[in-house]
Amino acid sequence: VAIGIAIVEIDVRRVPDVAGHIDREERDRKRVASRTDRIPMRGRNALAAQNAVQVADSHGNCVRALGQAEIGHGLLPDPGRLPRLCILYTVSNEQWTGKRDCVPRTEAIVVGAGIAGAMTALALRRRGIEVTLIDRWEPGHARASSSDYNRVARAISGRDEFYTRWFRESRLGWMELETETGQKLYYENGALILATEGHCHWEDSTPATFDKVGVPYHRFSGDEIAYHFPQFQTPDIAYALFEPEAGLVMAHRAVITTVQLFERLGGTLRRGRVETDGDERLMLDGKPLEADFIVVATGPWMAEMFPRTVAPISTIVGINVLYTSTPDGSDLFDHTKMPCWIDHGLGSFGLPSVEGSGVKAAVVIPNEPIDINDDERLIRRESLAKTRTYIRKRLPGLIGQRVVDSKFNQVILTPDTHFIVDWHPGHENVLLAGGCSGHLFKHGPAFGNFTAGVAMREYGTADRFRLAGRRKLSPKESPSGR
Repeated sequence: VAIGIAIVEIDVRRVPDVAGHIDREERDRKRVASRTDRIPMRGRNALAAQNAVQVADSHGNCVRALGQAEIGHGLLPDPGRLPRLCILYTVSNEQWTGKRDCVPRTEAIVVGAGIAGAMTALALRRRGIEVTLIDRWEPGHARASSSDYNRVARAISGRDEFYTRWFRESRLGWMELETETGQKLYYENGALILATEGHCHWEDSTPATFDKVGVPYHRFSGDEIAYHFPQFQTPDIAYALFEPEAGLVMAHRAVITTVQLFERLGGTLRRGRVETDGDERLMLDGKPLEADFIVVATGPWMAEMFPRTVAPISTIVGINVLYTSTPDGSDLFDHTKMPCWIDHGLGSFGLPSVEGSGVKAAVVIPNEPIDINDDERLIRRESLAKTRTYIRKRLPGLIGQRVVDSKFNQVILTPDTHFIVDWHPGHENVLLAGGCSGHLFKHGPAFGNFTAGVAMREYGTADRFRLAGRRKLSPKESPSGR
């Protein structure tokens, strides 16, 4: 018998709009009656799963109510106050005593606090799920794939419309995260894609995709490149595509900011080493890891944790990155004057100096396999020679400038360079999420939101993200162009 009520106001604008519902059986089981006829459909589903906040009735008895909300007692809302919505909960006498929650909690664990795991944990927490985020080291640690200062952020993905749209969504996500946290995370300085004569299938297929998706761009001839971007020497370049609404993400800061926001919203961060047993069952401190669902987003370590499931479709490689000083007294190589760039003909990419970092010119193809546990994170002497050779050919204004900083990154590559977001075939509540293939970071907001939706069974995964059916793609087919 219901003997008390709690009235909760929820801001409808913060409830995602994807279809779902609470059926009668689920509502009866949870002893909750909710008036939800003016809330988006997935919001109704989320109400059954959201974590509770504790309130008390006028007699001091414990009541549990959903959401970060204003609580009133005995008052009904004015319907004109929407988009805020009032929901009436009836509470059984058993729950009224405070011994049990009104709504059973949906518990989730995310393993790995790099950008994939942190964004997924944050997206789940925004859905009201009780989430624990576990990592072996402190967020932003130097071993992580997400540890470098910055990352190129661009929509260009050849003929691949999926990732093109994902970055456009993520671009807005980075801006929103900046506004919410007050941290500078994204610089929109554009991206220049250099198309080498005889090596430009990926670039050739991009304009049609951009036109379809609505991505602004410019095409420049060799002479026009020299006029607009005097930093580059391009005698071997057939043409260039310039994407003005591209830029760079401050990667290390973005990871830490995302984790801090996750904690501020009530998420739990825990240090620990999650391993697997012979059946690829997840273990923590020698005990099975248990939750309603577990998302594993451990980057390169996912192959080690799942030797039968992930390792066969993975290669772990190291990337040596050097930062070269800008010329004394010149701002020509700063982000205010210079775009990021992709130079597949020479197996390279780069970013201008931002916040005093120096120019990041990375010669990354071919990639070098590494042992992520035993290899030192040190820059190889050959990388210095490769970088200086590249600078002499492409960036003559930096000849003679000294290397001022370096980073060692590792990435996990799949054969087709598509990400992994799929359920483990032997453990139905374990979702594998990663396979960055060197281009996941910029998609962080979209990736986290998508993975959270798959974990919540709001929809299935995309075919391209499934574990099965992987094959090597040609540069023309690949979304990364390599």
